[in-house]
Amino acid sequence: MSDYFVEIDNVDLAYNEDDESLAVQGLNLNIRQGEFVAVVGPSGCGKSTLLKLVTGLKPPTRGSVTVDGKHVAGTLSFVGMAFQNPTLLPWRNTLRNIMLPLEIVEPHRGNLRSQKAAYLERARQLLRTVGLGAHEAKHPWELSGGMQQRANLCRALIHDPRLLMLDEPFGALDAFTREELWCVLAELRREKKLTVVLVTHDLREAVFLADTVHVMSSRPGRIVHSRHVDLPRPRALDVCYEPAFVEIVHELRGHIERVRCVDTFGGIDDSVA
Repeated sequence: MSDYFVEIDNVDLAYNEDDESLAVQGLNLNIRQGEFVAVVGPSGCGKSTLLKLVTGLKPPTRGSVTVDGKHVAGTLSFVGMAFQNPTLLPWRNTLRNIMLPLEIVEPHRGNLRSQKAAYLERARQLLRTVGLGAHEAKHPWELSGGMQQRANLCRALIHDPRLLMLDEPFGALDAFTREELWCVLAELRREKKLTVVLVTHDLREAVFLADTVHVMSSRPGRIVHSRHVDLPRPRALDVCYEPAFVEIVHELRGHIERVRCVDTFGGIDDSVA
């Protein structure tokens, strides 16, 4: 039995039939259950492709992806996903937007009619947790960007996923709202003991939230550096100004700069691995 909840083993993914279109190549990544992992790297390096591989949205061209001991051969019902764009349905109010996955994902879909009161209370509890308890009847256009993203997180969590996949969920928000939602996400993760994979360009965000930060190379992407974040939890925002935090951010930035130099001047520098 593997010690890892997610295993990506020597994976290549080509979006076309030729190897020139490889998005990732020789990608290896292991994630323990309950671990919070952040993936960073230059634009176009395959970070979002990694999420598609784990969730079964894209099968690998070569190699294998395993989640919870099973080969990923299709989409997974126990995964929650949130993206930079909340994509809330404009004709539904906040509460009904959050309930949407329950109408799609089994076994909740089959239980929704008989257990609707319990599901509604679950949704309302999530809204209270993220500070939206008084806004369940509002439609998306009545919510700020930060409020929409809070609702987006609730929708990703309503069906009690075991794995939460986040693709730049706070990238479009202002700095203050973004930092506020870091704390919301950290608390949700702690309460629900989630395994989380976060794709981000924000190194401060990665270091504040994650147990481990993985740096990807330029396309075709692979992991070239992994950094354990040995800062105590729970983390307050003040930690972002502490020397140990700043040192980790600078270390990661250095690895990304080296990867970008390899991409700019050609060749592969194995010293980044």
